[in-house]
Amino acid sequence: MYSKLLIYHKEVDNMHDYSGIHCPIITPFKTDGSVDEDGLRNVIEFVLKEQKCIGIVPCGTTGESPVLNNEEHLRVIQIAVEQANGRVPVMAGVGSNCTTETLHLIEESEKLGADSYLIVGPYYNKPTMEGMFAHFKAIASATNKPIFIYNIPGRTSKNIEPKTILDIAKASTNVIGLKDAAGSIDQTMEIMAGSRKLGKKFYVLAGDDQMVFLILTLGGDGGICAVSHVIGKELMELFNEYKKGNIENAREIHFSILPMIKALFSETNPSPIKAALEMIGVINSDPLRLPLVPMSTAGREKLRIELKNLGKI
Repeated sequence: MYSKLLIYHKEVDNMHDYSGIHCPIITPFKTDGSVDEDGLRNVIEFVLKEQKCIGIVPCGTTGESPVLNNEEHLRVIQIAVEQANGRVPVMAGVGSNCTTETLHLIEESEKLGADSYLIVGPYYNKPTMEGMFAHFKAIASATNKPIFIYNIPGRTSKNIEPKTILDIAKASTNVIGLKDAAGSIDQTMEIMAGSRKLGKKFYVLAGDDQMVFLILTLGGDGGICAVSHVIGKELMELFNEYKKGNIENAREIHFSILPMIKALFSETNPSPIKAALEMIGVINSDPLRLPLVPMSTAGREKLRIELKNLGKI
């Protein structure tokens, strides 16, 4: 059990509704390996205007945050804030396996105007649940902006247990949501049942893109979906149809986009997303930073077929 359960009663600086589909935007690179700032602005405009996403998330997994240095990381967040220009919330990915580094990124991102923060569970260190709680408590106490926990044990090697997620949310008023990529519907249900007793709005957003429909049926709020670069409009239609009570329509959309979701995760994210955006014409080229490499020739051909099937190219 945690040594002390401290409750932070601070006024949360939040003007946004986070219900819907958010895009964890890619970080385009030029062929020389530098960040393609014009390409990044083009991607943001595309996901907002064409894909109808209601929020953007720079510097997440899809944005290749592990291979961005601190200067690049903050510059990507700055461009996202500038380009969004208040149209949608910018949820900056600033999580790290080092609490001090996360606090530094938050301090700098505050100056840039980020609306909220996505904090991934500490990776590699494999902290205990007490360590997880202390990590998020320290982060939450450093800002009054909304914080979303990002639980993705497949990448971090450590699951944040449901009780710990709920304890973190209970202890800090500005922890208002979860990006759920734990891959366990049982865990999702336990968190959602417990969140009903928190006495505040607690968003549960799908982090596994194929789970958006199921998350909604449990009372969740949408998703932070890499595939929204390509099928954001369809996911937003699914979301809107469900909210209007047109459950069968939402279900049909869900099943119709599953092949595209499968194709976009057929190789390590964000390789297929970048390949798709190049095929569509949103970015000029699709380099990634090592150790990630561009999509294979065979994978690209399968992806091209799915893009054609949906009329994307």
